[in-house]
Amino acid sequence: MCQHQPACPTPDSADREAARLVAHHPEQGWSLLCNGVLLFEDTGELLPDGQVIAPHRPPEKGTVMTAA
Repeated sequence: MCQHQPACPTPDSADREAARLVAHHPEQGWSLLCNGVLLFEDTGELLPDGQVIAPHRPPEKGTVMTAA
């Protein structure tokens, strides 16, 4: 899909969110990246193969986390 040089990360790579924007619709809460990934405002993703990546927001400042 990607025609950029260097090529954008593939949809299955860990840094897939670094691909360039093709379409951005903040009023609807989503963006399309050139690697075919739909990136949602809540940080969830829909990959071109239909796989869903759950939202993965970092913890808010001041949130206490405990180790298991």
